Amino acid sequence: MSANSFIAVDWGTTNRRAYLIEHGVVTRSERDGLGIRAVADDDLAAAARALKQQMGDRPMLLAGMIGSNRGWVDAGYVACPATLDTLAAAARRVEDDVFIVPGVSIVDGTRADVMRGEEVQLLGAVAGGLVPEDALLCQPGTHCKWARMRNGALVDFATAMTGEAFALLRDHALIGAAMTDAVVDGQAFRDGVARAGDHDLLAALFGVRPASLLGLRDDADAASYVSGLLIGSDVRAQVSAGDRVHVLADPALGALYAAAIEQVGAQSIAVDSHFAFVAGITRIWELMS
Repeated sequence: MSANSFIAVDWGTTNRRAYLIEHGVVTRSERDGLGIRAVADDDLAAAARALKQQMGDRPMLLAGMIGSNRGWVDAGYVACPATLDTLAAAARRVEDDVFIVPGVSIVDGTRADVMRGEEVQLLGAVAGGLVPEDALLCQPGTHCKWARMRNGALVDFATAMTGEAFALLRDHALIGAAMTDAVVDGQAFRDGVARAGDHDLLAALFGVRPASLLGLRDDADAASYVSGLLIGSDVRAQVSAGDRVHVLADPALGALYAAAIEQVGAQSIAVDSHFAFVAGITRIWELMS
C-alpha cells in the first residue's frame, strides 16, 4: 500500500463523512445521511463501493459503526490501553484495498464498556497536538464518551447515555409534553446543572411536571432545564473542580458541555473533532502502509 493517497471514512449510525487525503492533506470531503441505519444490511458493501468510486477509487480506511456487529463486517475490539499502533495492527481487511479500524473495549471488574469510531478522534487529538498526552477528554453526543489519556494512550473511558436519555424523555415520558422548545444555554439550563448537584436525578426530572402544573417554570424552559439536569449529572460524575477538560463536539452541544464544566469549577477547552479524526486516521494509515 502507498501512504500517499487514501479515502478515510467516519461511518456512524446516522451519517457518514468521507475524506480524500493526499500526502497528509484533505483535498476533498463529503458528508451524507447514509449511516448504517439508513442502509439495509445486505447493501452496506455496495454502499461502501459506491462511495469509494465517488471519492476517486483509492484505497479506503473505514472507522465507526460500519465495523460493528450491525455494520458491514465486525472488526472487533482492541483492549485498553489502546494506541494508534494497536488499532493499525488490528485493522480488518474486508476487500483488497478496503480496511476497517477496530473499536476499543475495557473490562474493569464487573464494569465493561466499548467504543467504535470515537477512538480515532480521541487518539488523533493527541497525535495532532490538539491535547497533551495526559488529558481528560469529553466527546458529547447520543452516548457521551469520557476518556482518560496517559502517555498518549487511551487508558480508561466511560460512556453516558446522556443524549439518548434526553430524546427518550422528550419523546416518551410524561414530562416530554413540556419539552417542546429548543435547548439553549440560559438560566433554565444553568438551574438544571445546579440542581444536578443534589444527586437525586430521578426526583428532579419528575419535578418538571409539578413545576409546569403549578406555574413555577415556563414550559418554554423545560427542555433546557432537563438538558441541564442530564448534562450536569454527566459532568459531575466525571469532573472535579480544577480539572481541564478537552471537549470534542459540534459548537452547539460543545457550548452546553462547556457551560456545565465551567459551572462546576473546571476548565473547558474546545477541540476540532474533524481535525482530530483526520490526524488519527492518517496516522493509522501510515502505520499500516
